[in-house]
Amino acid sequence: MKNLITILSIVILSIGQTFAQNDLLDEIATSIRSGDARSVSRYFGNTIDLTIISQEEVYSKVQAEQILKDFFLKNQPRSFTIIHKGESKEGARYAIGSLVTNSGQIYRTYFYMKQQGNSAIIQELRFMKE
Repeated sequence: MKNLITILSIVILSIGQTFAQNDLLDEIATSIRSGDARSVSRYFGNTIDLTIISQEEVYSKVQAEQILKDFFLKNQPRSFTIIHKGESKEGARYAIGSLVTNSGQIYRTYFYMKQQGNSAIIQELRFMKE
């Protein structure tokens, strides 16, 4: 009986953690959908690998937020949909999505998150024209 309770507890905690991880990906998706660079940048670490179209660079959190803000000002999001979510064996999470702007431009969007201490941070964020 004690073993059954232990196993059930582990299963429930695992399911709860999976939902929390998906909620985090969905929170980021909502921020991208609304063009809110500040909300997206809450998940940046001290540095981030940011690619916008063909400009790829490692930026500080502050620089990356400003670049993302400029990108959203020039490319106001109409919609953003996550197409695929995944997790590596090491526990890193990623999502691939499609950002459609008010001008009709479509960007394949990719973000990769890693666990750092008690929080997950976006290590890489890409917006590539389709």
